[in-house]
Order: sequence, then structure tokens, then C-alpha cells
Amino acid sequence: MPPIAAFAAAALLLRLLLLPAARRWILDHPNFRSLHASPVPRTGGLGLVPAAALGMALAGDQLLALGLALALMLLSVLDDWKGLSARVRLLAHLGVALAFVLGVAGQAGWLEIALLILAVTWMTNLYNFMDGADGLAGGMAVFGFGAYAVAAWAAGDRSFALASLSVAAAAGAFLLFNFPPARMFMGDAGSIPLGFLAAALGLAGWREGLWPLWFPAAVFASFVLDATVTLLRRLLRGERIWRAHRSHYYQRQILMGWTHRQLAVFEYSLMGAAALAALCALHLAPPAQAMVLGLLIAAYLAAGAAVDLRWRARQGV
Repeated sequence: MPPIAAFAAAALLLRLLLLPAARRWILDHPNFRSLHASPVPRTGGLGLVPAAALGMALAGDQLLALGLALALMLLSVLDDWKGLSARVRLLAHLGVALAFVLGVAGQAGWLEIALLILAVTWMTNLYNFMDGADGLAGGMAVFGFGAYAVAAWAAGDRSFALASLSVAAAAGAFLLFNFPPARMFMGDAGSIPLGFLAAALGLAGWREGLWPLWFPAAVFASFVLDATVTLLRRLLRGERIWRAHRSHYYQRQILMGWTHRQLAVFEYSLMGAAALAALCALHLAPPAQAMVLGLLIAAYLAAGAAVDLRWRARQGV
């Protein structure tokens, strides 16, 4: 079964990447943005993404997304290893988003295509921004792609469900090595392709009539809202948004004393609640769907406001 193959392949590859001969290939050294204190291997994406791709290939679905995700992985390995400029990375992400959107929505109008390209590019990058704490990005993949699998199965698309579940399974294997305290990180080679796949499969499911367009955003709300609100606030403050920072809500929770394990458990509860709410709302009338989506956004904004209050009190503002 494709998800079992993805889990087994990821577990094996990740274990090999932690062998002494391989664990020093690409190390994540602590910097201003980091929430860890000592170097950690960031080669997890080299085990996670190929394993997820294996499962998707066996499922025989979303092969365009699979190929583009592998291309992003290779580019991101180079970025993890040597470092690429923000301009090169952005152009590559836009090019991949363009190729995918034209492949699945080429008959749409140019304005819709442009908006979809921006949405795919933003999701690709925000997933990377949110990959800064043990267990966070891997857990989001388990809940997010798991919700895609449930929705696709309920809609009668077995191959789409197995492809989505394969990504969730590979991420679950990664969590064996990344759940706090993490022995390895996924690096850009993992977070960038996962962000792209979150957008690509979400868009593909919408185009195939499996779910409405709001569903992917709701399922990944924990990442989408934190990253988007943080970006907008930094823009309003006139900050250089391409610079490393530690102003995401999840980062502030760690800086205010939470352990990585406490943060992971709390975030998993939010991710699970969002996925469950989105899945339940699929069977409601459009007005009820809008109400559920509004309540979900309100709950996240309230949680963010609570973090802001604690942060200001800590800073004496």
C-alpha cells in the first residue's frame, strides 16, 4: 500500500542520514532566528520528500505535483548546502508555481491564474517560515495531508486519498526523529516541497471538485494565519521582510518559556481542531461553512492576541 511504503522508505532513509558518515553533511548551526542551541543535521528533507514521492508514484496520482516537488527539493538542497540568494529562490518558486497552475488551471482567466500562482508561491514559502521548532512542520504535514486524504476518500477519489496519505505517512516517519528533542531537521529541502505540495494538492482537489477552495486554507490555518499575520505586521512596521527574525507567534511562545514539546502538543491540538472543523464543514450548506471558517479565524486571532498580550507584558510595553 503506498502510505506504508512511504512510511517505511522515510524511516529507512532518515535512519541512514543519521549515521555518523552522513549526519555531518549539512548542519543547522544556531543563528539569530534559531530556537536551538547546538548544531543539528538538517537533511531530513532528503528522506521525507523522496519517500512521499514514492508513495504518490505508487498511488498513481498528482504526478505533476510530485515532479515539481522533487525539483524544489533539489534546488533547496543546494540552498541548504551553499546558500542561494532570495531573488533566485523566489524566481524558482514562482516558476514552479506557474508550471503547476498552468497544468491544472490553464483554462482559467489570467487574473485567476495570477492569484493562484501567488497563493502557491506564498504557501511554498510560509511553510519554510514556520519550520523553526521541533515537530512543528512535520506535525502540520501529518494533520494537513491526513485531512486531504480523508476528504478525498469521502469524495470517492481513492488514488488522490492514497497520494495525500503517503505524504502524511512520510511526515509521520520524520516525526520519529524530529519530535522534541529533535535529532534532525527537515531543512529547506523538506519544508519548501511540503509547502508546495500543501498548495498544489489543495488546488488540485478544488479543481477536481473534491472540496471548495477555502478547505486547504482552513486545514493549514495554523501555519497560514501565523505566517500571514506576522508578514503583514512586519510590513506595517517597515521591516525588511526577507531578513531572519523571531517574531512568529510560535517563536515567541518558545522565547517566553515554553518547551518545544509543550509548543508541539499545543499546536497539534490547534491543527487537529482545524482539520476536524474543516472536514465537518464540508457537509454543511455554504452559509454554515462561512460561519465555521469565520469562527476558526476568530479563534486563531484570539490566540494570537493572547500571545501578544503576554509578550508585551514580558517586554514591559
